[in-house]
Amino acid sequence: MSAVVASETAAYQSAPTTPALLQAPAHWQSVDFISDLHLQAGDDATFSVWRDYMRDSRADALFILGDLFEIWVGDDVLDDGADRGTSKAPTVGPGFALQCAEVLAAAARRMALYFMHGNRDFLLGTAYANACGMTLLDDPSVLDFAGQRWLLSHGDALCLEDRDYMTFRTQVRSKRWQQDFLAKPLTERQSIGRQLRTESEARKSSHQVNAVMQVDVDAAAARDWLHAAGTSTLIHGHTHKPAEHDLGKGQRRIVLSDWDGGASPARACILRLSKGARDGTAGDALIERLAATSA
Repeated sequence: MSAVVASETAAYQSAPTTPALLQAPAHWQSVDFISDLHLQAGDDATFSVWRDYMRDSRADALFILGDLFEIWVGDDVLDDGADRGTSKAPTVGPGFALQCAEVLAAAARRMALYFMHGNRDFLLGTAYANACGMTLLDDPSVLDFAGQRWLLSHGDALCLEDRDYMTFRTQVRSKRWQQDFLAKPLTERQSIGRQLRTESEARKSSHQVNAVMQVDVDAAAARDWLHAAGTSTLIHGHTHKPAEHDLGKGQRRIVLSDWDGGASPARACILRLSKGARDGTAGDALIERLAATSA
């Protein structure tokens, strides 16, 4: 393990800085959570399901916990004219980014939208967020809703055993790397983005790395995060393994599903928290996994 990764791992295994707290307004009755949609031009099935969900959702707020987009190389993608219909076109080009912005902005007129960076779209900035009516959230953040506190994260920072990724994450999340990258011409950034995506896909299909890809959230680190935040439930994405895990001593983590509208059956699931359990117990929250088409 490199010195950088060892240092970061040690930091995560100890209690992190107390995350920012978001107090839900009293009128909120239900909030939704989604992650890992990996939207991109050409995946019409996933985009269509997501667009319809955003149009029809009855939730008071939506929290997008990372990887809304397959890749994001800078908010100035919107200034680059129309999408190029070639095999070298970016997976999220200007036309597609604008389409998504219109969907988000329309939804933001009906409900509160919050966005947390993932490992694919960590360069999404305030310009695009403002155009969409989204509020950017730090990772992690705490939501106070329905009489409980919920710790929210994308989840990648807790996958400590994926050491290659942790090295990469340390590099690309640094302010200097991001400033240098965003200073490059957009076409060069798009080319780098395509290359990184190709390398990522090759890594997934490599037999040697398949074992690494099975690395999950580190339970001890998750417990430390929960303890530092004064919460008992962590909600996150990233691993594409929807489940609920008992961490002991009343702590748990709830993992969101990834989305793939072209799969059979299609995967397009949201997590919804609603005020009041089924038995009407005050101060409790009803937790449901719902298909986007029924939400």
